[in-house]
Amino acid sequence: MEIEHSGVSAQPTTKTEARKRILSGMQPTGTGALHLGNLEGALRTWVRLQDEYDMFCFVADWHALTTRYHEPEQIRKACLQVAADYIAAGIDPKKTTIFLQSQVKQHAELHLLLSMITPLGWLERVPSFKEKRELMQEKGEGDESISYGLLGYPVLMTADILLYRAHAVPVGKDQAAHLEICREIARRFNRLYGEVFPEPQALIGEETGVVPGLDGRKMSKSYDNCIYIADDADTVARKIMNAFTTPTKIRKTDPGVPEQCAVCQLRKLYDPEGYRVSWEEDRAGRRGCVQNKRELIDILNAYLEPMRARRQELLADPGALERILADGAERARDFAEQTMRLVRAALHFS
Repeated sequence: MEIEHSGVSAQPTTKTEARKRILSGMQPTGTGALHLGNLEGALRTWVRLQDEYDMFCFVADWHALTTRYHEPEQIRKACLQVAADYIAAGIDPKKTTIFLQSQVKQHAELHLLLSMITPLGWLERVPSFKEKRELMQEKGEGDESISYGLLGYPVLMTADILLYRAHAVPVGKDQAAHLEICREIARRFNRLYGEVFPEPQALIGEETGVVPGLDGRKMSKSYDNCIYIADDADTVARKIMNAFTTPTKIRKTDPGVPEQCAVCQLRKLYDPEGYRVSWEEDRAGRRGCVQNKRELIDILNAYLEPMRARRQELLADPGALERILADGAERARDFAEQTMRLVRAALHFS
């Protein structure tokens, strides 16, 4: 789960078995629009997994409040953008339960109960908390900006997963360790109160490698180097024409280094059969950066156009998109309440 994206290691289920459940989701960061890094790092895998598992796919708007508590209106607008990108990328509301986290109040109830059994030391050692705290301090933000919610983020993440008794969570290889605290909390609950939760496994997809941003670094909203699913054809063209290429390639006849060129790397990702010829010509100084960029523009726009069209259709009728989210929330609440009945019984609250 990303909380900003291939084969998986899980055992397949047979037709006679109930399908296993998985949970996935993203935060509505920035404007909410998702970029190619999100698409390749998570969404494409989710699209395939929805045919193999019962998938719950949510927009983590409560999580967004841990650092954006001062702008709830922007978070709300961003949620619709994320949901539109989910569906435009191929997440099917008929196959997958798509919903907003805040519309299923059982997330909050389970978060509260799990927080009672989670040792403080477990949370303080989470690397992401240390990193966010240091980043906020570097920005000169005071201690009041470091909230209890930021510290307790992993407990809410755990509640998200355990509420659907998820058997697995699709994550990148570098994110598998983030799931361990969820497994620890599940084990502790089961040990204290009886077996309620399965220990979720990490579904590790095939590595596509880091999707390069326009400046050569990893594509990330924080670097402002993204190509978004929402970008129109002219915007994609403008961004690619300004993208980073090999700094030592001044003239067309200078040898390029495609492994260090963001444009060449994106060409490889979106033209896996044809990129080799362009790479060799670039390496030999038989083609220039402008040719590389113009060809990539055509390739990317052809790839993104169906998603852009679907996205525009969804956002043109926000009422219909809201209904999709409302239907998903209703299905999510039904399952979540089943889980909470088990939890309340285990805690003698029923």
